Parts: sequence; C-alpha cells; structure tokens
Amino acid sequence: MLILGIDPGTATTGYGIIRSSSNLFEVLEFGLITTDKDGTPGKRLENIYLEMTRILKKFSPDVMAIEKLFFAANQGVMIFAAAKYKIEVAEYAPGTIKKEVAGNGRADKKMIQKAIRKVLGAKVRSAAKKKTHFDNAADALAVALCHAYRIRGGDNHG
Repeated sequence: MLILGIDPGTATTGYGIIRSSSNLFEVLEFGLITTDKDGTPGKRLENIYLEMTRILKKFSPDVMAIEKLFFAANQGVMIFAAAKYKIEVAEYAPGTIKKEVAGNGRADKKMIQKAIRKVLGAKVRSAAKKKTHFDNAADALAVALCHAYRIRGGDNHG
C-alpha cells in the first residue's frame, strides 16, 4: 500500500510517501511544498494544489493521510486534489499521530523524529542531518506511519 502523509501548513507543507507491506516500511520520497510568503492567499493555495497534483500523479497513492487541523485553509485544497484523483483521505488528530508513532499522545518533535528514524531507516536519518525544515517532512512521514499502523492494528511503536 502506498500512503501519502501530509503535514499541512500555508508557508511550508510537509509530505512523505511510504510503501507499507506487512511490518515493512519503505520511504519513497519526502519533502516540502513551500509558498511565497508575500504571495496572495489565492496564489499560495494554487501553488499547494499544483504541487499536490504533481505528487499524486507521480505516485498514485492508495490513501492520503493528513493531520487534522481546525485552521488550515490549505487542508481543503489538498483534500480536493485527492478527491479529484479518487484517492481515499484519512484524517488524524495530532495526539493520535503522536500516540501511534511514538507511543505517547503528548510526544514532542524530537520523540516523533526518533521514532520515524528507527522505523524508516537510513534514508530518513541521513536527511534529518542535512535538511532545513525537516520537522515538516518528518511530521508528514509520521502521519503516513500513523495510518499504516491504524490499518494494521496491534502494537505499533518499536
């Protein structure tokens, strides 16, 4: 199963694509969708939509798992893009993601990143040392892992 994880943000949105098979996980790609901070809200949402459609076309994920936020305007644009390509959408509250991935619903970013590095391996460990804004991409990978864990059931964190 291919899972696209999304950490929504208007300035910087993290995304991560993982392949989930039994208890094995493979990172295919992760990164950031950035927008011009001086751009109009419409232009920023358009940029997010175009990047989302590029990612959806490239990978054709089975599901898009997105962090559920109450204030993210771009979340609707991403859900619309997924609907256009007939991709299932799963939404998870931040506490649910933290509990599934790190075993603690109040886990901080360091705990989340440690958990995803452990599960997803060297590709993520290497990138964590190099990339700025890795937090957003790491959060997106955590959302994807959360979905994989939820559909698999059982003990999920290490």
